[in-house]
Amino acid sequence: MPPPRRALLSSLLRLRACSSVGYHPPRPQPQPPPSRRHQFVADPNAAATTGRSGLSLGVGSNPLDPAQLLRDDPVSITASLWVSSFRAAAPGDAAPPPPPPSLAPFLTRLELWVLAYQKAYADETGSYLPRSSIPASTLASLLTLCNAVIDARFRFGNRLTPYLQSPRAAASPDPATLSKRKLRALLTTPGPAPFQDRVVQELLLLLLEPVYEARFSPKSFAFRPGRSPHAALRSIRRSWAPYLWYIRGDLSPLLDSPDPALVVGALIRDVRDKKVVDLIRSALLTPVVTARPGDDDASKKKKKRKYQKKKVLPEGEPKPDPYWLQTFFGFAPEEALTQPDWGHCGVLSPLLANVCLDEFDKWMDEKIKEFYKPSKSDVVGGEDGIEQGNTSWPEFVPTSGPDKTRKVDYIRFGGHFLIGVRGPRADAAVIRKQLIDFCDQRFRIKLDNESLPIEHITKGIMFLDHVLCRRVVYPTLRYTATGGKIISEKGVGTLLSVTASLKQCIRQFRKLEFLKGDREPDPQPCFRMFHATQAHTNSQMNKLLMTMAEWYRYADNRKKVVNFCSYIIRGSLAKLYAAKYKLRSRAKVYKIASRNLSRPLKDKKGQSPEYTNLLRMGLVDSVDGLQYTRMSMVPDPDYTPLPSGWRPDHEKFLMEYIKLTDPQTVEEQRSCIREEGLITPQDQISMLVWSYKKNAVLLPSKECDDQGSIEGHDSDTDELNNKELGHGDHQGDHGHPVFSQHAEMS
Repeated sequence: MPPPRRALLSSLLRLRACSSVGYHPPRPQPQPPPSRRHQFVADPNAAATTGRSGLSLGVGSNPLDPAQLLRDDPVSITASLWVSSFRAAAPGDAAPPPPPPSLAPFLTRLELWVLAYQKAYADETGSYLPRSSIPASTLASLLTLCNAVIDARFRFGNRLTPYLQSPRAAASPDPATLSKRKLRALLTTPGPAPFQDRVVQELLLLLLEPVYEARFSPKSFAFRPGRSPHAALRSIRRSWAPYLWYIRGDLSPLLDSPDPALVVGALIRDVRDKKVVDLIRSALLTPVVTARPGDDDASKKKKKRKYQKKKVLPEGEPKPDPYWLQTFFGFAPEEALTQPDWGHCGVLSPLLANVCLDEFDKWMDEKIKEFYKPSKSDVVGGEDGIEQGNTSWPEFVPTSGPDKTRKVDYIRFGGHFLIGVRGPRADAAVIRKQLIDFCDQRFRIKLDNESLPIEHITKGIMFLDHVLCRRVVYPTLRYTATGGKIISEKGVGTLLSVTASLKQCIRQFRKLEFLKGDREPDPQPCFRMFHATQAHTNSQMNKLLMTMAEWYRYADNRKKVVNFCSYIIRGSLAKLYAAKYKLRSRAKVYKIASRNLSRPLKDKKGQSPEYTNLLRMGLVDSVDGLQYTRMSMVPDPDYTPLPSGWRPDHEKFLMEYIKLTDPQTVEEQRSCIREEGLITPQDQISMLVWSYKKNAVLLPSKECDDQGSIEGHDSDTDELNNKELGHGDHQGDHGHPVFSQHAEMS
């Protein structure tokens, strides 16, 4: 229901008064503000000159049009927040980073509310809504929601006061017109969060993510843009070869049931805006409507009755994920299974989880510095802590003398972390004891020695469904730099190997009912694709195989694992086709459809027209064969080393932009150009333009030909101009190219 005219007018004018991001200095003697009812009274002559934070926008503008507040690009506003946050947290300064900019003024920007609405709309409907297609009624509702948030009238989970309607429920009834029974069902029945809650969550994510991304540790790789599991595995492969002892831990209880006081305490260390903190506190403390114990049985009975009916999606509802994507989600590693969902925080929950665990990251950084004991005779680290190993092959670590560098490294993916220790096992035991005390005091999580096992690299360390193991390398021949003599001494070293766990892959296939058995896995028919055509089924499974090949991209045994997945899927489809087309065995299916199941099974010799003719006429779909049926068809593993000091692409662009806009960097570049005796293109163009203007003044014009030569130039000025223009006694008037060109034009 659209808001009343008077309420819309007052809310629009109040937002215009505080729509600017910057605050104006207060007056020396502030006066009480006028009433909202008379807030629109203003001088019409001053309307055209009113600033950005004034009451009116210009002569002839409609005061009831919220589109008048959409002045700037919301992407540029968020980009400026990213740049300012990364500039404040730029490395190189010994002082602690300054506090982040105030976020409360950003809550009054209607442009950001529109951007948050577009993101929530895309998640709700599965389609993008351009800014020009947003109706005026929706902008008015967004304005009302913005004012409710600013005035602290907004409550998460409030279904009785809908400030903003969902795009899929535009015709929903007004709660004021519902009966008591329907109103009770609306308040007690669990369901998705109101659409206005998701818009507020998206807005808070737009404001908080750039602030914390600039302050997070580079050793955390979950729930962050650009830091995928592949980046974590590549980071481990690059710099974790020297470590012998490993400690695996799980802090998932913190992600399952967080303490609101702990979350808010971690938040206010960096964000001091009361409005933002109060919004997140209310989202954590507001109870969520959950189903009662007896409701689950009733819902199961209803589902059992309607199971045989064909489900028809309502108009506007997004389609569910395809079968191949649902199957791939079943292969999610243990570290990625826990997705934080805290109260009414929604999409903000993963960011808040990283905010809480960032204190643990900083504590581990202190322990890394504490346990670092370099050795001069070791190639892993010297006095300065710089690794001196083979940069082109960072996984290879040559062995050195008995005195080795002792060091510790750490990586975290969500609530799971991995600690590597180079040194005696006693160092790992000390770290584990300190870790147990820290988690108990700070996070109130009870950990023990069983939950934090200390494992040796020779046993294989499981992390992200990949096994970290060590291989000993014995190069038998080495050559000197000069002479080419062969040294008989053997150079021994260790090589870190990252392989995919075949046992874990079989376990996931068994959970998805693709096979049975452990030692000799037997594929099972995939009956969920029984009613699909052969072409559609093969295309779905090809997408699954391509995704699996990409998931195991950095595994040493990529060919073996992907070929095994292809074998399981191919056997499952062969059994499915044998049951569907009554061919009795897989061998008969392979005989008709070939090894990769690319030939149509319905095609028989007596049929007319044949399958090839139907395919040529476009009456049937082409059947694509399954990929990776042979190990030689699987791509090779990607051994590209991760660069030192790696950052995601968006962070690299931000740091490069900040460096280029730094006045000190510009001055250094200019001084370097002067020292080299070079000239920038901008300076060269400016010199040409300046010399052209000076030469044009000295040229005789037609009026000057009638009146005589130009007066007012003495001999000293003429000599100075001739020297600047390069005119000498031995050169004519057309010695300079620009001068001659202008003379020809005249």
